[in-house]
Amino acid sequence: MNDVLLTLIARPDAEEIVIDWLLGRDELSGFTGEAAWGHSREHGRFNLVEQVTGRQRRSIFHLKLEQDAAAPLLEAMRDELAGLGLRYWIVPLLDSGAIA
Repeated sequence: MNDVLLTLIARPDAEEIVIDWLLGRDELSGFTGEAAWGHSREHGRFNLVEQVTGRQRRSIFHLKLEQDAAAPLLEAMRDELAGLGLRYWIVPLLDSGAIA
C-alpha cells in the first residue's frame, strides 16, 4: 500500500465548499486545513491591496490517501468542483503514524 499526500490550495471564498465536499467523501477518513498566503508574479487577479502586498489569502488542505485513490478523487473534483480555481500537488509519503 503506497500512501500519498494530496495538497489542495483554494481561495478563501471556496473554503467552505471544499470542506463540505471533502467531508462527504467516503474514501477520506479526514484531512487537515490551514490558512496561508499565496504569492505570485501574476497579479492580474489581485485586488489593489493584494498587488501592493504581493500576496493573497489562501486555504490549504492536506489529505493522506492511498495512491490508487488519488486519481479518481481528482477526477471527481474536476467534475464537481470545476470553476473554483483549485490548485493541487501530490507527493509520496515515506511514513506516517501517531505518536502516543
